[in-house]
Amino acid sequence: MIPRTIYESEHDQFRESVRRFLEAEAVPYYLQWEKDSQIDRSLWNKAGEQGILCPTVPVELGGVGVDFRYNAIVDEEVARMGLSGIGFSLHSDIAVPYIVNNGSEEQKQKYIPGCLSGEIVTAIAMTEPGTGSDLQGIKTTALLDGDDYVINGSKTFITNGQQADLVIVVCKTDPSMGAKGTSLLLVEAGTPGFDKGKNLEKLGMKAQDTSELFFQDVRVPKENLLGKEGMGFAYLMQELPQERLSIAVGAIANAESILNQTVTYVQERKAFGKPVATFQNTQFKLAELDAQLTVMRVFLDKCLELHLHNDLDAVTAAKAKLLTTELQAQVIDECLQLHGGYGFMWEYPVARAYADARVQRIYGGTSEIMKLIIGRKLLGG
Repeated sequence: MIPRTIYESEHDQFRESVRRFLEAEAVPYYLQWEKDSQIDRSLWNKAGEQGILCPTVPVELGGVGVDFRYNAIVDEEVARMGLSGIGFSLHSDIAVPYIVNNGSEEQKQKYIPGCLSGEIVTAIAMTEPGTGSDLQGIKTTALLDGDDYVINGSKTFITNGQQADLVIVVCKTDPSMGAKGTSLLLVEAGTPGFDKGKNLEKLGMKAQDTSELFFQDVRVPKENLLGKEGMGFAYLMQELPQERLSIAVGAIANAESILNQTVTYVQERKAFGKPVATFQNTQFKLAELDAQLTVMRVFLDKCLELHLHNDLDAVTAAKAKLLTTELQAQVIDECLQLHGGYGFMWEYPVARAYADARVQRIYGGTSEIMKLIIGRKLLGG
């Protein structure tokens, strides 16, 4: 194992505290949360008390003002324990940074304290039924009427959708302007005309609440505009590298965990009177996966280092997201095969990981979109 130099001793201490928290407050209840299709709402408050939510929020806003390595540690531990239904990364790595980086002082003072404590759970509503990864094609509108924006439209596949208290809604404030007419609006749960649809039943990540959201003549004051009107698409492009890095971090941590569990399993499981680990095919498969993960870990830690210095560009982030999620799928598939029939049983972590990992190549931009981003840069487009 190549030593990881991206982390220091204080990060190890934080990791241990996150691990203890998850082992005590999440692991014993997770199977029930999968049946409930959402985690216990109190977990957010408990995580806030432990300083696990939004660690990069500046001190002047009530946070601890550390760097993204602390977010990555939370992402890694959640993924390593197979707790993918816990939506901390969406909240801390994706949604809240939009408010911190683009919000007015009034918005920050109003919402950030609750985001830190877990009293406010956030979501970001990008995807629509007919758009998928095509963010420029969104049809939800927010038209100015006096001192209010009036929002009409619908969103789907929204992580934290059921439990969200505050949603960042991507909408068109000027439909005639294409991407330049896109803006972000803050909408609080309970606002008249804003309805949460059913909690969607998914292939994997069953403990994560994922919803449709509906907006019918939803009026929000102009003060709820996040940043400047017409800058929404630009804000999305600024934040997407961190979102894709976050997905990549979870992908490799999860794959490494499943590989380690499989190594233990094949040493204990016997076939034809011998441990499965003694077969050359098993050894070759595990060796190949371990070597690939070693290389990917080095690349991903380099991406994390670049991000700490604000040098992670969109193309490199796309490469990280593409390669890590594809490798995650390969590793888990091979490990499930080595489990034999037991790998198909939901009680085994490898089975749940197999289902959970499938969406990694879809959300945050599909693998195909990542290839387009990389290819256009490569060909000078």
